[in-house]
Amino acid sequence: MSDDNSTLPYPKPSDEHPTLVVPDPADGRSGAVRRRRRWPWVVLIVVVVLAALLVAAELVARAVLPGVVRSIVIEQLDLPADQQLDVETEGILLPQLLAGRLDTLRLSTDAVTLQGITGAADVTATGVPLRGGDLDGADGTIRIDQEQFTALLADSELPVDTVEFAAPNATLGGSFDVLGTAVPVSVTLTPGAVEGDLELTPVAASIGGVDIDLDSVGSSLGSLGEGITQPRRVCIADQLPAGLTLTGVEIVDDQAVIDIDVDGAIVTDEALQEKGSCDR
Repeated sequence: MSDDNSTLPYPKPSDEHPTLVVPDPADGRSGAVRRRRRWPWVVLIVVVVLAALLVAAELVARAVLPGVVRSIVIEQLDLPADQQLDVETEGILLPQLLAGRLDTLRLSTDAVTLQGITGAADVTATGVPLRGGDLDGADGTIRIDQEQFTALLADSELPVDTVEFAAPNATLGGSFDVLGTAVPVSVTLTPGAVEGDLELTPVAASIGGVDIDLDSVGSSLGSLGEGITQPRRVCIADQLPAGLTLTGVEIVDDQAVIDIDVDGAIVTDEALQEKGSCDR
């Protein structure tokens, strides 16, 4: 063959003419997808962190708030510094704290002395302002034993030396004077409440150890008979804070359970924290 038609060699690679690599469109799409897929994880992490912070804040609030409330109550009611007092709240606290008002606050103690009467107390308040002001309302119970119930009736003009509970009644033991002689009397009554007063309804009685018929003996003994055999209302408002109103009394086991309604202004009005009055 002739060299006239020989094949020319390929030129040598040169930096002046670099080889171009055509990108694969799929590579760009996968990078964008990877970036987009990262966002849900970032959002999830942020949500988890925020949730953890809120839970921690809620736990702190629940740990701190009872102590703060306890201190305020002890100061306002002039109770001993070591007074046992349990504080409970309901619902999620953080929104309530931000709003400055607790939905529900429960205070309970096994023994507290108010105006000379000692007993267990359990009070539930609603709409409790955290920046000062009156409560929306409150109610609760006070439980007292036989000795305290006797003290509660000390000024009732009833012949009361002792009280014994036998649910649902209370038996009052005492004496009255007949020609210089003390005659023992015992009256079994069912306690209740009427218009803020303690009401005692006799169900049985005995004089000198002899059982009597309430219907027939009441009229023959005059005013004494009426006091023993007829329902009697006893005002005890002067033995409770003025902000408390008696709404019910019931003998349960070995205690008298006294239901009370609490004036919401008792937290701001010092007059309602003092003893009430029986003057009407």
